[in-house]
Amino acid sequence: MDYHTLYLHMQMKHEINIIKGINYSVETEEEVLVDIKIDQGWKLVVYNDDHNTFDHVIGCLVSTCGHEPLQAEQCAMIIHFKGRCIVKSGSFDKLEPMCTSLLEADITSAVEP
Repeated sequence: MDYHTLYLHMQMKHEINIIKGINYSVETEEEVLVDIKIDQGWKLVVYNDDHNTFDHVIGCLVSTCGHEPLQAEQCAMIIHFKGRCIVKSGSFDKLEPMCTSLLEADITSAVEP
């Protein structure tokens, strides 16, 4: 399994009752180091837009994601009518370069858990 490390900045506010019913408000801030397990549960999602043609989207899915033309055409139809389509699933490390390539081709996409 691959792991990615993230820093999370957390702000918390606590109400505490310390002495004789007097409430004190305490605010804390901390940075937390978190390791996130990166596994096969990630999805490459392509979103609909108003400027890309079907042929452009199909061509990018074939060249970038390794789809067969018919599969890419079906994904393009789902994207058009449903607004989005999961075009690939796998590890984050595998999908992130594909997403970058699609974004460089002006196709709105994201890698999502």
